[in-house]
Amino acid sequence: MKSGDIVSVIITSYNSSSFIIETLESVYNQTWENIEIIVTDDCSVDDTVEKCRAWIKKYGERFCHSELIISEANTGVAANANRGLKAASGAWIKFIAADDTLLPRCIEQNMEYQETNPEVRILFSKVSIYNESFIPENFIEVTEDDSHDPRSIMHPSRNACSQYKMLLVSDRIHYTPSAFVNRETLLSEGGYDESIKLMEDYPLWLKLTGKGYKLYFMDSVTVNYRRHSKALNNKSQNYLVNPNYFKSENFRKQYTYPFLPDVIRHEQQLNWFLSFIFRWPQLNRDTRLNRILHKVIITHLNPFKYYLYFKRRMKKESIGNEFYY
Repeated sequence: MKSGDIVSVIITSYNSSSFIIETLESVYNQTWENIEIIVTDDCSVDDTVEKCRAWIKKYGERFCHSELIISEANTGVAANANRGLKAASGAWIKFIAADDTLLPRCIEQNMEYQETNPEVRILFSKVSIYNESFIPENFIEVTEDDSHDPRSIMHPSRNACSQYKMLLVSDRIHYTPSAFVNRETLLSEGGYDESIKLMEDYPLWLKLTGKGYKLYFMDSVTVNYRRHSKALNNKSQNYLVNPNYFKSENFRKQYTYPFLPDVIRHEQQLNWFLSFIFRWPQLNRDTRLNRILHKVIITHLNPFKYYLYFKRRMKKESIGNEFYY
C-alpha cells in the first residue's frame, strides 16, 4: 500500500442491500493506505444499514476513520451526499454510489495525477460500464476518452470558462462516477444544491466551472459503474426520452437559461415543449418508428435549429464556438 494525504471515500446509499458489501470491499482493497470511509444512508427500508454496521465493525480498523451516517427521512441524493461531505476530513473526496465499485488503484492513480499536476481540483477518468453485475460477460463498454478532440469539453486547450459555456448547453460529463474532487473546493461552493431533486452532479459542475475551476481528465479506468433495474437513475429502461427530462425545466430556468444566448435558450425551451408528446408511454418507447417521429418533431419543427445550423456553417463568432458543440 502507498500512503500520503487522507482521502475520504463517501458511499451514498439507499436501499442498496444487494450491492453495498461489494462496494465496501472495493474501498477496503484500495492500494492507497490513508483512507477515511463514510457511508451515508438516505433512510433505507431494507437491511442496508445493518449490513454496513456489521461490515464496519469487522473491517473498520483498516481505515484511519470509519463512519455510518443514517438519515431519519429520505432527503434525496444531493442532501445525502452533503451529509457525507460535512463529515469528511480528507483533503480529497471520492464519492461512490453504493451499487458501483472502485478499481483497486483508483485512489492511488488519482492522487498520483494530482501530485504531478497540483493545479487540479476536479479530476475525471474513464469508467467501465456493466449490466447488473461486474462479470466479463456483462461488460458493456468503457467511457470514451475524447480529450484529443478539439470539440471535447476535456480538450487541454479549454479553460473553465469555455467548459462552463459548453455545460450550459447540455451535461457533457459522461464519466461522473469517476469524479475525484478537492474537499475545500467543494465546501467553498456549498457542495451539492439540495433544491434540485432530480440531479446532483450537473448543477455542481456548472457551479464549479462558473467559479473558474477547470475540469481535468485522466486516461485511466478507475471505477466500475452498474446499470440495473433498481437504480434511481436507471438507464436500462427503453425510454426514448428520459422521464426526468420533463421535470427539469425549473433547473434550467435557474442554472442555464439566464446565461445562454437567446437563440439557444429559445431552441431548448421549444424542444422541451415539443417533447411533451413523448410523455405518452406508447410514444416514449425506444422504437424505430418513435425515433423517426422524435426526429421530425424535435428537429424539423424547431425553427431555431435551422438558425443555429446556418450560424455554424457561416462560423459566426457572435454566439461562440462553445455553444455549438
